[in-house]
Amino acid sequence: MVTTSPVRSDSPTPSPPPRRRPILTRTAGFAQRHRWTALVLWIVVLLGVWTGASAVSDAYHDDFSLPGTETQQALETMEQHGSAEAGDSLQIVLHDRQGLDDAGTRRAVTAMLGKVGDLPQVAQVRSPYEDQQAVSRDGTVGYATVVLHGKSEDMAKEDTQKIYDTARGARTDALDVELGGDAARKLAEAEGGAAEGIGMLVALVVLGLMFGTVIAAGLPVITALFAVSSTLGAIILLSHVFTIASYTPYIMMLVGLGVGIDYALLIFARYRAELVRGAPPEEAGRRALETAGRTVFFAGCTVIIALLGLVALGLGSLQGTAVAVALTVLVTMIASLTLLPALLALFGKRFARQFTAKAARRAEKGKSVEGGARWRRWAGLVQRRPLASLLLAVVALGALAVPALDLRLGFADAGNDPAKTTSRKAYDLLAQGFGPGFNGPLIVVAEGSGKAGTALTAELGRTDGIAAATPPIPSEDGKALTVIAFPDTSPQDERTTELVHTLRDDVLVKLGQETGTDYLVGGSTTAVIDYADTVSDRMPVFIAIVVGVSLLLLVLVFRSLLVPLKAALLNLLSIGAALGAMTLVFQKGMFGLEPGPIEAYLPIMIFAIVFGLSMDYEIFLVSRIREEWNRTQDASLAIREGLAHTGSVVLAAGAIMVAVFGSFILGGDRMLQQFGFGMAVAVFVDAVVIRCLIVPAALQLMGRRAWWIPAGLDRVLPKVELEKHDD
Repeated sequence: MVTTSPVRSDSPTPSPPPRRRPILTRTAGFAQRHRWTALVLWIVVLLGVWTGASAVSDAYHDDFSLPGTETQQALETMEQHGSAEAGDSLQIVLHDRQGLDDAGTRRAVTAMLGKVGDLPQVAQVRSPYEDQQAVSRDGTVGYATVVLHGKSEDMAKEDTQKIYDTARGARTDALDVELGGDAARKLAEAEGGAAEGIGMLVALVVLGLMFGTVIAAGLPVITALFAVSSTLGAIILLSHVFTIASYTPYIMMLVGLGVGIDYALLIFARYRAELVRGAPPEEAGRRALETAGRTVFFAGCTVIIALLGLVALGLGSLQGTAVAVALTVLVTMIASLTLLPALLALFGKRFARQFTAKAARRAEKGKSVEGGARWRRWAGLVQRRPLASLLLAVVALGALAVPALDLRLGFADAGNDPAKTTSRKAYDLLAQGFGPGFNGPLIVVAEGSGKAGTALTAELGRTDGIAAATPPIPSEDGKALTVIAFPDTSPQDERTTELVHTLRDDVLVKLGQETGTDYLVGGSTTAVIDYADTVSDRMPVFIAIVVGVSLLLLVLVFRSLLVPLKAALLNLLSIGAALGAMTLVFQKGMFGLEPGPIEAYLPIMIFAIVFGLSMDYEIFLVSRIREEWNRTQDASLAIREGLAHTGSVVLAAGAIMVAVFGSFILGGDRMLQQFGFGMAVAVFVDAVVIRCLIVPAALQLMGRRAWWIPAGLDRVLPKVELEKHDD
């Protein structure tokens, strides 16, 4: 008989396999162990990208076309039949108080126009002496039309400068010569650099005050500069493959510098806290990446999701801009998780000595080693009157958001350019000589001839809001015609928008039924109107997608329903306040600025970026509060301790963001001024009012309910942990 040996009760139990460390911890470990390798790799990437970018130069292209709109259909009809109005042009505007008919003036202007016609980018020049409609009734203002070979947005600034310099050759004491048109507006564009420099200087000051050393202050800035510079070089290369607008580099630099410094600051602040607690530098780096690094990862993903939502809108070059800015955020996030740990490893021992010595001095004075006493007192003050604090802040922000209900979208034109620019002078002269609507003519297109065109001119002449209409202008093939109508009002006037809708929805519909012809209203003015209408129509869907995906991500992160809902509502409030402030300042003309519409694509761009950035602060603050809640199960204490550990970092990060974005207000570009101002207001509201006042008040009112989630939902959702749990 075969027997088996009994199993010994004291046999060693097999040990469980070692738990695999999170990827961010492994990333930090690699960057710290191979610090020089990580640094050299980033330098190689930066040099490689810019070598390629310098070799090919950029190919930015402003594409505001909207397939399916009436403006686009009108343009395609003109191009199909060879209408002259389909091409882009410049206007050489002439002004002589004594009259343009003077023989000497005529000779000088004619000779100058001949020279302009010989320039390489010029297809044709139409003299004002060959067209009576090109001279004002009093004979003092006239214009020559310079037809270009290509589109205005593709015109090199150097080529426009040649046309301008040649035209100015005819200028005398009596004769003023200015250049108007979209391409002429580029002559006033300033080179970037000054605004970014101011923002960086303020960022260094804030970081220096926070960390107390020059090197510590410089590391977040260095990380951001590496990320932004690398991405900018990549965008230059990608501009040859994708349609990327010319304003994209400025926006990506704004966002990249702000986000890059913020992300590095969040990680570095946690790194310092771990050093103060006594952790060695390498362990402090690991813990910082396990906690703040995860916060940066999920916060960055939220920004990227919001930006990629813009791609679904299908708004021309805005899609390329959204992808470029999303790529910028991705690279800054990667730099914060790889380059920064390497830099921390290089200076870790120095930081350990400096920060622990400073903490020891605080301890000798009887102060908390980690600081935060003022934030604890502030949190306690808010917690004593949470409902009053919440209502006061919400009412104030709601009042600031109210003007956004009157938000009017459009695009700045030459009438918004600085008074000293040639494009603005040309705009004002044309308005003076021919009326305000001359700068924004409406081009009505129809396929047909004869009766259809005559009836169209007559009907337009009888329509309220139209100052004049030209006779029908046949196309080259004779199968289509155009009539140019000049409104009584300027292109940006709200009455011009109403006129376009009246023509499309009423006047030309009835006329088409009578003549059996379909009429299309196009031109640069209607392009702006169609773009603004498209943005307004698609924005609700875009907001729903971004908010929905962000809510889902926050539910995964915080295992809560009320906290994500609160975050979404407060983010919408901060964005509404920013848009309201933009409406007051730029649309209503507060502080003496030239009134005008808000750039049509800015509200959705600001929404996408601010919504994502707001999630940065939300995740950073609330994840620390949740960390304290998991440790103590005391909701009130968790709020105080969470704010004590993160309040100064959120405030510093917000100050840096406001400085970077606000510095662009000092520039001369109206679009960048609007963008910088809107972003600065949104970040200020979010970092100061919402995170430091409304969030503590709201969480205090929620109490333990803030962290409630249905058990069934909790089981099916994947586990995502931002807090540090010591092994």
